[in-house]
Amino acid sequence: MDNLNELYRETDLQEREIKNLVRQVEELRNAIKTKSAGPNECAEVANLSTENIKLNHRLAILQSAIVKEMSKGKKDSSKMESIQEILTSLFSTAISSAFPDLVDAPTVIALSKDPQFGDYQCNSAMGIANTYKKLGKALAPRVIGSKILECVPAHPLIANMTVAGPGFVNVFLDKNYGVNILTDIFEHGVLPPPIDRKQKVLVDFSSPNIAKEMHVGHLRSTIIGESVCRLLEYLGHDVKRINHVGDWGTQFGMLIAHLQDKFPDYITKSPPIGDLQSFYKESKKRFDEDEEFKKRAYACVVKLQAFDPDYSKAWQLICDVSRREFQKVYDRLDITIEEKGESFYQSRMEKVVKELDSKNLLELDDGRKIMWADGINIPMTIVKSDGGFTYDTSDMAAIKYRIDEEKMDWLIYVTDVGQATHFDLVFNCAKKAKILDNTKRVDHVGFGVVLGEDKKKFKTRSGDTVRLIDLMDEGLKRSLDKLMENGRDKVLTPEELKSAQESVAYGCIKYADLSQNRIGAYVFSFDKMLEDKGNTAVYLLYAYTRIKSIARNANFTSEKIKELAKTTSISLDHEKEWKLGKTLLRFPDVLIKISSDLYLHHLCEYVYEVCTNFSEFYDNCYCIEKDSSGDIIKVNVGRILLAEATALIMAKCFHILGLKPVSRM
Repeated sequence: MDNLNELYRETDLQEREIKNLVRQVEELRNAIKTKSAGPNECAEVANLSTENIKLNHRLAILQSAIVKEMSKGKKDSSKMESIQEILTSLFSTAISSAFPDLVDAPTVIALSKDPQFGDYQCNSAMGIANTYKKLGKALAPRVIGSKILECVPAHPLIANMTVAGPGFVNVFLDKNYGVNILTDIFEHGVLPPPIDRKQKVLVDFSSPNIAKEMHVGHLRSTIIGESVCRLLEYLGHDVKRINHVGDWGTQFGMLIAHLQDKFPDYITKSPPIGDLQSFYKESKKRFDEDEEFKKRAYACVVKLQAFDPDYSKAWQLICDVSRREFQKVYDRLDITIEEKGESFYQSRMEKVVKELDSKNLLELDDGRKIMWADGINIPMTIVKSDGGFTYDTSDMAAIKYRIDEEKMDWLIYVTDVGQATHFDLVFNCAKKAKILDNTKRVDHVGFGVVLGEDKKKFKTRSGDTVRLIDLMDEGLKRSLDKLMENGRDKVLTPEELKSAQESVAYGCIKYADLSQNRIGAYVFSFDKMLEDKGNTAVYLLYAYTRIKSIARNANFTSEKIKELAKTTSISLDHEKEWKLGKTLLRFPDVLIKISSDLYLHHLCEYVYEVCTNFSEFYDNCYCIEKDSSGDIIKVNVGRILLAEATALIMAKCFHILGLKPVSRM
């Protein structure tokens, strides 16, 4: 490992030197063009160009050494490897070696659309040809492709390569490589690809408001945020899940005043607030219609902000009722999250305002204190004209706390796309204030609204927002109806039927959300969610159950499968076996892509592709052969191992997506 790190350091140094040389060459060439350079400068250009070629050659040697070192080091590794990253590294080395005079030449690796043209393609030749054309040098793309192929270092991943058309390098994967990687799953499990470094990540999601029930609007943030956390945890990061609840503000004045009137003995006797939503509506009605009540409500806010014990107790009681209701939703959806609401940042807001003031970043505007970000024509309101703080202040204080005190490397905020401008402003102001810098990553994971089947915002028939708890109850009812319609109540025990009901109900709600490109709105339809064909949770869960039944029908236990994997190779000889095997090998690439763009529908598309390719394999390749009387006459162990490897990778996908498969459905 030390040797590999040293190679990386030396490679980085060489790349910086090359970029510096290219800059110098460009400056001298520009001087020659403007005729401000003499013969000495022309000679210097030639010398620098020669030095650049030498450095590029040295860089190619270093990159080749890295590839060899990685190959040696990963023989004992139990982690699945990213094929895309391996090929990118191999072809980057080849391009640097074949064309040492080019800097930052493109390395374009893509999946092949037609298996007869390989499994992957390097499509860099056209880009390199265009680069040379700009430099006044003609080089045919096909010639470039051939030169690249000649320089690709040997690797156990690659069985064969050919050049086709205008320089496309077709790459055929080695089946033995696939057999070794997939067989390793039975010994070590489905382990994630290695990451560059473990990061401390904070994911801010769900964020309901105290004293209001969670509704369908909170569904997407909660589901997407949970899956983002599961993905990053699986990859090996240290993830903190934060619920930035709305537990502070002027609305608590009216709630406390209403509590005092309705339950005057609340300090000594816990009030039986069953329906907090109704309680909130009652207090809001009084606030809007009763001027005397409104004055009392404002007075209650002042007392609360002064941390008066009786008012703090009232606030705590209201918060606790909400928390219990939130937790019911989180338990049913299998969500893990830690609350740290707006109230936590009250003292820190005062500090951040002082810091921004001391850096001369605030300006007065009609009594407000505002802050501008570079290049954005909307300011943040840091202090209101009445001296109060805003969401802007709270978010700035939260970022500062998360970076300075919690030492986070990466912050992720999961909210609707309507807040994209707000977070762009917050991130840029934090950078301007030197709270954030380029060593930290920040992402706003935005999502569209949930629509009803009428393509309008999802509401109840009476026009109210749909409560999340009601939505889940409806899901349970419909999933049970679906299972009974298929006669599952006649073959499953009551416990198995309940597990299947919950698996389908909550799985279909989550998957219908995650399978969409999160930026767009999506139509919420139980009928479509519960279809057992196409890219739905029901289809995937049924497919998984069927796959798991194959080994069971052969009387293979999990222990026996592990033992068989030590002596029997996974079968990848048949065309459909190999097609499925190659799909399974792409699992690390899908995870790496999602960790970059945080779009979880890529994983849904992948697991659906695994299922469809498994169906093709199962229809063409018998795992268990029986005679006319139904007795087993042959068990194809290699194929059963392939089916089990498929189930293991699907189970990992399900875990990230928050789906709970069952052994019998």
